[in-house]
Amino acid sequence: MNRIIVKKYLGNRTFLKEFLMIAMPIAIQNGITNFVSMLDNVMVGQLGTHQMNGVSIVNQISLIPFLCLFGAMAGAGIFTAQFYGSGENEGIKYTFRFKLCIGAVVVAAAMAVAMLYGGSLISLFLHSESADDVSLTMKYGLEYMSVAMWGFIPFGLCQVYVSTLREVGQTVVPMKAGIAAVAVNVTLNWVLIFGKLGFPALGVKGAALATLCARVVELSIVAFWLHTHSDRYGFVKGLLRSLYIPGKLLGRVIVKCIPLIINESLWALGMTMLNQSYSTRGLDAVAGVNISSTLSNVFCVFFIAAGDAIAIMVGQLLGAGKKEEARSSDRILCSYSVLGSAAMGILMALCAPFFPLLYNTTQEVRHLATQLLLIGALMLPVIAYTNAAYFTLRSGGNTFVTFLFDGFYMLVVVIPLAYVLTRFTDLPIIPVYMICQISEAVKAVIGFVMVRKGVWVNNIVENAT
Repeated sequence: MNRIIVKKYLGNRTFLKEFLMIAMPIAIQNGITNFVSMLDNVMVGQLGTHQMNGVSIVNQISLIPFLCLFGAMAGAGIFTAQFYGSGENEGIKYTFRFKLCIGAVVVAAAMAVAMLYGGSLISLFLHSESADDVSLTMKYGLEYMSVAMWGFIPFGLCQVYVSTLREVGQTVVPMKAGIAAVAVNVTLNWVLIFGKLGFPALGVKGAALATLCARVVELSIVAFWLHTHSDRYGFVKGLLRSLYIPGKLLGRVIVKCIPLIINESLWALGMTMLNQSYSTRGLDAVAGVNISSTLSNVFCVFFIAAGDAIAIMVGQLLGAGKKEEARSSDRILCSYSVLGSAAMGILMALCAPFFPLLYNTTQEVRHLATQLLLIGALMLPVIAYTNAAYFTLRSGGNTFVTFLFDGFYMLVVVIPLAYVLTRFTDLPIIPVYMICQISEAVKAVIGFVMVRKGVWVNNIVENAT
């Protein structure tokens, strides 16, 4: 009986190996990227709290266009994974072109907003009794944004290539490109932030410029590799000869994309509003949340990679018409995500007292960051399951249900909860943060019910082209 249960929820060695072949390169790439982002944050943190807060606020604002891009890529990516599972190269070619077009729209809109309303957006996060603190944080935020917004262009293009490569099962090349970009980022951060090797010390502008250069490098590698491997991937031939997409398929992709774009937009807006609510507790809260989220991102890489593996493996099975196999595979993949994240949570809790010591900030901020990290470590397995449920629902193209589960929940539950707690109570940041995090448990229960019902078991590419 125990063996049957173990096999039902953990699979066999062959399945585990297949999962690791897909998930580990993604986890390594994301882990290295987030580790370097952590180093960026620490380096900027060495300049002072005002610089760290300015960069942190801009990065929170940038989350909105980044996740809009993610939603756009994900909507088309549902079709890409299922087309690959059914062996339709023409379908993959059309979804790639769709990603290019929608990505260009999102990037153009994001850059326009940054140019016109950057200062107004930053000011939403500035709550302090000290006018000097507000003025300096605004100054460094605008300096960073003036360079960082140009990184939207290579980032958007890179997401088109990386998402497509992952959806056809090629996760190693994006990992290698990510490692190269990380090496560039770390080196240029050290050179440009602090003025090494004869370069001027550019401070926060140097950090933004280093990130921009790293994104150009990553894009160059993945684009060059894909276009020189047309013999392996038939969809590459004639890929950019035109932007033609059949009207029937275009309509289907748009219908699936719109809920995901709205979902990611609302989720990103919700996270920004959530952090804005936390900021009402003062600039110490901004700094503490920034430090804790920086380390948390490193320990979230496993469940993020597991989510991508669900999208790829389950999506390909659904495209091939193997619905029962997709159900059983998804159950095992969700188990991997939760168990792996529980282990990550333990490691994160062990690091919590020591990581804030790397920052040139006050003891109060360090203590606050440690407490936030411990709360995040406790909730990591729960968040891992909600992430797995999200990717499960998305894999079958049920994007409206996905929207209700994710972005809509954020909008109608989490944000009002944070708003009420920060505007109508005197609770300090720690209990406010804890209550908002615990609300994720309710979402996990909803996700469990929806996954068990099988509303996601759909093949959406039959006769699509």
